[in-house]
Amino acid sequence: MSLDAPADSPQGPVFFDRRELDPILRVYGRMVAAGEWRDYAMLPGKDAAEFAVFRRSGDAPAYRIEKRPALQTRQGQWSVIGEGGQILKRGRDLAQVLRVFDARRFNVVD
Repeated sequence: MSLDAPADSPQGPVFFDRRELDPILRVYGRMVAAGEWRDYAMLPGKDAAEFAVFRRSGDAPAYRIEKRPALQTRQGQWSVIGEGGQILKRGRDLAQVLRVFDARRFNVVD
């Protein structure tokens, strides 16, 4: 450990653990079954981990679910970011943040 690094800095890249991936993948599976999403990507990073979902392969991400541990004591480490970069929901509880996908506007209409 370097003397220059703050004591509370993460050691290595930020990523999702299994308890965090389970609810994310449940939402993803539900949206794939509804025909809304088709692909995903997971990206670890130095400061944040990202789960990006795509409507079609090759498109820009429709939504990004981001984990940023440095914000856990402030605004909350979880956020859902929309296509235009706007933060749709932010908080400390992943299940609460993922409820943004339960809203009526995400229902598929035949």
